[in-house]
Amino acid sequence: MKRTWSGVFAAAAVLTSIACSLPTEPGGALPGGQPTQPARDQAETLVTAVRYEPVSLASKPLRATGSSVNYTIRLFNAELVLRDARDAPQPYLAESLPQLNTDTWRVFPDGKMETTYRLKPNLTWHDRTPLTAEDFVFAWRVYTTRDFGYASSRPQNLMENVAAPDPRTVVIQWNGPYPEAGQLATPLFQALPRHVLEPIYRQRDPDGFVNHPFWSNEYIGAGPYRLERWEPGAFIEGVAFDGHVLGRPKIERVVVRSFTDENTALTNVLADNVQFATDRALRYEHIVTLKREWGSSGHGVTILTPTQWRYLWVQQRPDTVEPRAFLDVRTRQALAHAIDKEAINGLFDGEGALADTLLPRTVPYYADIDRAIMKYPYDLRRSEQLMAEVGYTKASDGIYVNASGERFTFESWGDSGSQFEKDLAVVGDGWRRAGFEPQLTVVAAAQFRDTQYRTTFTGVYSTTSGAAADTRLDNFASDSIPSEENRWSGSNYPAWSNPEFDRLWQRVSTTLDRAERDGIVVQMMRIVSQDAVLIPLYHNFEVLAHFARLRGPDPNPVAFSLVNWNVHEWELD
Repeated sequence: MKRTWSGVFAAAAVLTSIACSLPTEPGGALPGGQPTQPARDQAETLVTAVRYEPVSLASKPLRATGSSVNYTIRLFNAELVLRDARDAPQPYLAESLPQLNTDTWRVFPDGKMETTYRLKPNLTWHDRTPLTAEDFVFAWRVYTTRDFGYASSRPQNLMENVAAPDPRTVVIQWNGPYPEAGQLATPLFQALPRHVLEPIYRQRDPDGFVNHPFWSNEYIGAGPYRLERWEPGAFIEGVAFDGHVLGRPKIERVVVRSFTDENTALTNVLADNVQFATDRALRYEHIVTLKREWGSSGHGVTILTPTQWRYLWVQQRPDTVEPRAFLDVRTRQALAHAIDKEAINGLFDGEGALADTLLPRTVPYYADIDRAIMKYPYDLRRSEQLMAEVGYTKASDGIYVNASGERFTFESWGDSGSQFEKDLAVVGDGWRRAGFEPQLTVVAAAQFRDTQYRTTFTGVYSTTSGAAADTRLDNFASDSIPSEENRWSGSNYPAWSNPEFDRLWQRVSTTLDRAERDGIVVQMMRIVSQDAVLIPLYHNFEVLAHFARLRGPDPNPVAFSLVNWNVHEWELD
């Protein structure tokens, strides 16, 4: 479900510099504690609000970001393939995409494969050094180096070799079938500037390599914009790169500001300090404010895309979980039956996209998934039956206790932000009425980016991720469990492990036939639903807002992360 509204402020305003447009606090900070940025000619600058500052500007960083930073990463990077607003792959650095059963995509009798990408001519990095096939070979060496934690992750764990027979040809040899081999877009595989990183790589100092400034404030990419300045905690500034393979961007300069407080982001949008807001900078309830302030005269446009999946993780690490009853599937199912999703829907005026599974209704085979999965309607009687089966009865005050008299008390974490904190409270209140005793904790924005920290919850954690497609189901596989060995790069926070799911994940990752893959995904969703370690809540609305004078953003992207795929073509009137 998508809706688009547009309107105009009662009085139009000419954009002025960010430093001058709002009163500042001591130290030159905007309201909310954000340092001011240098004044710029706003006719040449696109200022964007996002919620989280990235850890790295790389498409495939060596440190987990733990948050949505899609927009910022897109500005500074270019890969072999670019996915458009319909999520369709388009050639980017490559001249064309490999085609199955041709010389560009060969499948051998033993199941191995070979794909060939021909690079476009005259590619360069932001520092004007030629970008060649050897940069992809070097990247493969980096991402398969075990010290960096990515060697066991797709797709590099399936790459047997990457070769550069000439400066414009990248040949990838695969140790088995891999359906995404012909469309290696973000964040599957990116080139790395060999001329910058190889001398450091040869020093064999993993920590020094991972923490090198290249990955942050000295980043060199090949995307539409070249990094000019990064003030941590305040803004990232880029200038148009005239060597961009698809042409020099029409907007000369971009500034990305991170606002951990959503209300501060809204204030800056309404004050004309920000022309575009994305990546969770705003939330659903802000639509009401924008509609009221912008009226009907066309000053601004907002887009709602229900493409984020809001769900609960239940901890599965035996040495971490508390109470241990969470390791019993019946306890998790009882917890699921005690969630009143219609109460959550009140946060969206009854128009929310409630979820029974992690895939959105837009996938072509959703009806098959809907028939296959186990659902948990709000049913306190069934919840109580399940709790009795695991040895819990209600005490005089209505809270579950076990045979030893221990109360069913547990930690329930939730991401920070007004909407998320509200749904955390709604779910928690329902659990209390059902007989559970949750202790609610809000995960601060700074902690949200720390994957290691996010694995330490002991009970339940409600969080959000992009609506998963079958190419992202590895987030729930055993090899995506964050650990010290992989530098906490996985997103399977509760360390859920299901052998049958892992077996099917291996199959879906190596099956080239689309229809067969869809059928495997249906089986995987059935397992996830039965195990109830992932409890779906709803598909969250991502709010995108921009001034009408900004021309170029797609009004109906399949996912919010794709809205700026063509950012080099955007214009400010």
